[in-house]
Formats: sequence, C-alpha cells, structure tokens
Amino acid sequence: MTSREPRLPGPDAAVYVISVAAELSGLHPQTLRSYERMGLIMPGRTGGGGRRYSYRDIELLREIANLTAGGVGIEGVRRILELEHQVAALRARNDELQAELAAARDALHAAASATTRRTDRSRLPVLRQPQTPSSVVVWRRSRD
Repeated sequence: MTSREPRLPGPDAAVYVISVAAELSGLHPQTLRSYERMGLIMPGRTGGGGRRYSYRDIELLREIANLTAGGVGIEGVRRILELEHQVAALRARNDELQAELAAARDALHAAASATTRRTDRSRLPVLRQPQTPSSVVVWRRSRD
C-alpha cells in the first residue's frame, strides 16, 4: 500500500475559519468582520454562511495591518489596494503584448527569410531590434 502525502490547499482555497485567520494575520476577529463590511476583504462562505479565508486573504489582511500601523487611513488603504490591482493587471497585459510582439516579429522574420525575390523583400517593413525591450520614446512638439 502506498502512502499518499497530504495535499496542501492552494493559495486561493478558502479553508481558514475566522479565528485562525485572525491569529495568522495578527488582527482581532472583529477587525476582520469590519474590513469585510468596508469591502477591503471578501472571504469565502460555507453553505451555512460561515466565513472561510484563503492564504491570499491572510496575506492581504497582513498588508492592510501593516499599512494602517504605518498611519495610512482606511480610504488610503483602499486606494493603495486598488492601485496595486491595476498595476498587476497592467503587468499581465504588458506580458501578453510582449508575447504578441515577439510572435509577430518571428512571423515577419520567417516571411522575410522565405522571400527570395528582391522586389518582394523591399516591400517588407524594416525590422529593428529595440535597444532595451522595456524602453519607451516620447516625442514632444515644441511650441514654436
């Protein structure tokens, strides 16, 4: 008989009851309830309505606790969390666009390599490798 190692829950699995989440985050259970009412945290619910927190929820609670301990008000915390979410979404979108750009460049290089006639090749756009993959050039018109 083979022994199976216990599977640990994933970071998004809502498995921690409020008392455990409070202990792990260093906050009082009533504070967790208040943060939920304010919309800062959205724990999962059981069929009977009990709160269940995930590891990510606990990490978020720790971040909120650190911000408030540093003097940031609840509205400031809300805005910071909102901006962090936007940054994460923009990074993900940037990664997608980088992958699309790389695929388009590869396809264009393949098309250029496959073309043997000089006249066809001259109609292809010039491909330049960027100096730095993350560089941005901004042009500003003078007001003359």
